[in-house]
Amino acid sequence: MSAGPDIVFTDAVKAQQAGRGARGLHARAAETRPWPDAVTPDPARSIEAQASVFLGTAGAEGQPCIQHRGGPPGDLEVLDGGRLGAADRGGNRQCITLGNLSGNPRAVLFPIDHAGRQRIKIWGRAQVVEDDPELLARLGTGPDAAKAVRATLFGIEAWDATCPQYIPRRFDETEVENALRFRDARIAELEARLAQMAEAGGG
Repeated sequence: MSAGPDIVFTDAVKAQQAGRGARGLHARAAETRPWPDAVTPDPARSIEAQASVFLGTAGAEGQPCIQHRGGPPGDLEVLDGGRLGAADRGGNRQCITLGNLSGNPRAVLFPIDHAGRQRIKIWGRAQVVEDDPELLARLGTGPDAAKAVRATLFGIEAWDATCPQYIPRRFDETEVENALRFRDARIAELEARLAQMAEAGGG
């Protein structure tokens, strides 16, 4: 089991919690529900189902940056209980994440499921892997798989599934199209039944 909240609840954070009357609440929660350092099947399925993930890093001097990582579901893959992997297709070549990780491997992942109103915070250490075709073949998915240029491995130190409060419920285009397709098929089925009933009654 990991150090859990102590990774994030530094002395300064604990002081703020104490000053606002929340330290006891979080201390008791840490005892009864410690944050794990490996993902179990339920959060693993949720993580791999997301097409939108945020990656937070900080440089050696502490300057933070959050980058969005988007792709088809499964782009962020659970390699085993304690490791995640993702293909990097490159971008605008600012190289902020690459530079930050070269001097400070600590990072945080924030996959968010707007439809299910669930978010998971994952803390750990990230490693950029160059020139590993087998790893890229495993991680690269979807129509842009050939564009993957490197991989990022993420070792989990702690994770916590936070409450759904204030998460706006949103659905992506594919989800909406599937729902409308199901609705239209159901309407057509019911209309056909009504037509058959009308024919039978008229006869």
